[in-house]
Amino acid sequence: MKRRTFIAWMLAPLLGAAGAPTGAADEGVAVIGHVAARSLDAETLKRIYTGRTIELDGQALRPVNLEAGHPLRRRFLAAVLQQSEDEYEAYWTVRRYIGKGAPPRELAGSAAVVDYVRRTPGAIGYIDAGEVPAGVSVLLRR
Repeated sequence: MKRRTFIAWMLAPLLGAAGAPTGAADEGVAVIGHVAARSLDAETLKRIYTGRTIELDGQALRPVNLEAGHPLRRRFLAAVLQQSEDEYEAYWTVRRYIGKGAPPRELAGSAAVVDYVRRTPGAIGYIDAGEVPAGVSVLLRR
């Protein structure tokens, strides 16, 4: 019974959230992937970043996040996942508690995300839409 109570407590912010998360800026977010990646829709990205899709076309996926509190991470969560930082953290707390995986790896900044995506097959990350370099595929712009 304690497990159910804990899960209900952790899901309360997700179920009771009203409206869109705040803090989204006017700048766009570009979701990038390793060169072999293909374009993805927002629903597929949502499933990847919530751990419900871990493989695509036989390729293991390796999504990465920016560190918690990073402004670009908040924009990404709002634009692609329609969640706030708190909602996303609560979601992953519950997933870990029930043994359903761990959140994506966190990197310090956009340069680290670009470097990781360039050299890692199956990698997916996000950067500011105005900073997309050569050598990565843009999977989605928001």
